[in-house]
Amino acid sequence: MRKINKNRVLFTFDEIKDEFIGELGTEKRTAYEQELQLVVLGKMIRKVRIERKLTQEQLGELIGVQRAQISKLENNLNNVTLETVLKVFNALKAKVNFNVELIKASKSKRPFFNERLL
Repeated sequence: MRKINKNRVLFTFDEIKDEFIGELGTEKRTAYEQELQLVVLGKMIRKVRIERKLTQEQLGELIGVQRAQISKLENNLNNVTLETVLKVFNALKAKVNFNVELIKASKSKRPFFNERLL
């Protein structure tokens, strides 16, 4: 938290999330962060598909699913397998990187190990 002047206080986005959603490591905050990542992934699939000038139907044909499945991927990734996501990005000729962080058992906010895979 940083003071701007006598009448205003500036909060970071993380401070706001801590206050209204929960601190890092809490069940509610973890669910929020995971859902946000899925939304971003869906938006990314749509963006790359459009950049590649493909319709949802065309992308579906490339990976062997119906257009409705591609629509669901782009708008709601809750029930999707990692295999399907990888097939989509492969069909879009996009490189996929995963970042895995192992966090200490104590509720430390700082990871002790950070490894980039692929």
